[in-house]
Amino acid sequence: MPEQSEHHQQKEKMLWKMMNENRKEIRKENESMLNKRLMKDERPVFPKRAVITAGMPYGNKNLHFGHVGGMFVHADIFARFLRDRIGKENVIFVSGTDCYGSPILESYRKLKESGYEGMMEQYVTSNHESQKKTLSEYGISLDFFGASALGEAGETHKKVSAEIFHTLYRNGYMKKMAVPQFYDEELGVFLNGRQVIGKCPIPGCTSDKAYADECSLGHQFLPSELVNPISSLSGKKPVLKEVENWYFDLDSCIDWMKEYHDFLKRNTNTRKYQLETIDEFLKKPMIYVPRKYVEDITEIAKRLPEHKVLDEEKKNSITFEFENLNDRDKAKEILEVLGIHYTSGKTLVPFRLSGNVEWGVPFPECEELKGLTFWVWPESLWAPISFTRAYLKKMGKEDEVAKWWDDDEALVYQFIGEDNIYFYAIAQTGLFTGLRTPKAEKPDMEKQHMSHIIANRHLLYMDTKASSSSEIKPPMADELLAFYTKDQLRMHFMSLGLSSKSVGFKPQAFMAKEEQMGVDMVLKEGNLLTNVFNRLIRSCFYAVQTNYGGKIPKGEVDEKIKSLAEQTVMEYERHMYNHDLHRISYLLDDFIRAINKHWVNNVKIADSKGDVELRKQILVDCFYACKIMAILVHPIAPEGCEMFREYMNIGEELWNWDYILEPISFYTDDLSGHELKVLEPRVDFFKKHACQICEG
Repeated sequence: MPEQSEHHQQKEKMLWKMMNENRKEIRKENESMLNKRLMKDERPVFPKRAVITAGMPYGNKNLHFGHVGGMFVHADIFARFLRDRIGKENVIFVSGTDCYGSPILESYRKLKESGYEGMMEQYVTSNHESQKKTLSEYGISLDFFGASALGEAGETHKKVSAEIFHTLYRNGYMKKMAVPQFYDEELGVFLNGRQVIGKCPIPGCTSDKAYADECSLGHQFLPSELVNPISSLSGKKPVLKEVENWYFDLDSCIDWMKEYHDFLKRNTNTRKYQLETIDEFLKKPMIYVPRKYVEDITEIAKRLPEHKVLDEEKKNSITFEFENLNDRDKAKEILEVLGIHYTSGKTLVPFRLSGNVEWGVPFPECEELKGLTFWVWPESLWAPISFTRAYLKKMGKEDEVAKWWDDDEALVYQFIGEDNIYFYAIAQTGLFTGLRTPKAEKPDMEKQHMSHIIANRHLLYMDTKASSSSEIKPPMADELLAFYTKDQLRMHFMSLGLSSKSVGFKPQAFMAKEEQMGVDMVLKEGNLLTNVFNRLIRSCFYAVQTNYGGKIPKGEVDEKIKSLAEQTVMEYERHMYNHDLHRISYLLDDFIRAINKHWVNNVKIADSKGDVELRKQILVDCFYACKIMAILVHPIAPEGCEMFREYMNIGEELWNWDYILEPISFYTDDLSGHELKVLEPRVDFFKKHACQICEG
């Protein structure tokens, strides 16, 4: 490596100083949060059974690095942990390709224009297989990765979708509504959601792109509210024509959804920013009128349906709050007649279930409405149920779906991106409650079996939101594996703190030479495994082979080591319970480095004094600590940990958390007769990427 300039050296020192200061602050926060959430001696309680889902990628492309690093890796680490914690037979991890929706239709249309000759099913299948391959290369341990339009999963999904509509219909939540849809007069066609582009009408929205009825940040609105709509097919302004569809009466659920939201605040570890996002939608219908358009507020107020006026001098607009959507919509019509500009606030609105897009899950014929398909968002919410059913059918247990999705002893954990909070934490809550409780009855929300939603913040590329349409093209997930190992990337992604903030991913392998400075931060967490933990394991094995005939000597683990191990295990478990994976990376760093220091310092003393007993004690301590480390690292970097288990000549029971603090003798009939597998020179448990070794 060439010598760094003095400027670069100073800059690197500053970066490390800032990073260490940040770690100190995080540790202080750790202690405070742990004390608040759980008493010191209290262990978190996990369900007896669990379903883990990871948000579904669209079937029009391979996986973006943000989808893998921002969500799939986190879901996989938690799923692997739960398999060790509650038993792998008690965990189902599912996801799949979202085959339907206007983004896929639009991508396919453009591809056909460029000469592609394949059918839609072929197009989606190729992307599904590509996604499946990428996830496998990252070690994502899905029990079932389906596709909502393909094979057994697709057929199951059609049946589940029909069942859900009929149940919601019987329970009184479905209603027909004629709502304007965009129509391109020049081409004579109705436009799907992604074929109309405009500006989001929601005040304060920072999205750079909005479509027919939602923006890129997930805000929902009626097509008539989209600002400056343009047809992406003709480039002309489309007109609105009324089309009749089925809607779920989500706005009628607002009172009991508020009760459930209060329950989440009081009794769960749902993320704070996630709760705040939900709060924004559980407000009464509102209209915001810029102050510059209001000459006489009293005169305007007289013309509007019953409402409250919220007039704060410091704000640029006056707020009109209504009791229901009908009153708000009447007010909008009045303001339009008066020529007064306004915007609508966030609130619950009817949630569309059907559409007229040909490529979609067939919608049941009902009340003379025919030829419809399900809108992609609602059917993607229950797709994980379809995938669970398809998986259980494969296992010969199709009738056990309720045991996993609707049982007091089970819990569903759903990992998503922050843009989708509205759908999973609001619309899904309404839909799933509506499946269990008729509209005429008031549901007991504390007894509903709702999913635990874990929404991660944005994984940025460098310092901007990753987007395939941005000027700086972010790498696809596959491309990263040409420069980093999956373990290095998994360690780095889990450490970024996406549970509370958006964070930039800055791989030096994708920077220009002049932009590279100091260490590659993507490698920092991985170095804990490839350097420190790897070296410690090898040292222990080589010492046993040299001095004890390949057998771990008998002895009691030092109380300080046992105490440190127990404290680390308890904190790790709590952080995993709260899905604060970045805190686990700091915890592992502290524990592994502390044990490595214990080894280095005491080996020097033992060698200088020829102290055989001290050398023996070090091995007893460090093998015990390495066993603990392997169990804790197992969900994150499983292959190296499995290799450790094999060289220890211990079975799968090593991963059982019931025994995590037991001594190594617990796993053997007779420790004095238990031989370890011979470790040859220069064998690594955790490996660096080939290109990194060449550079070294």
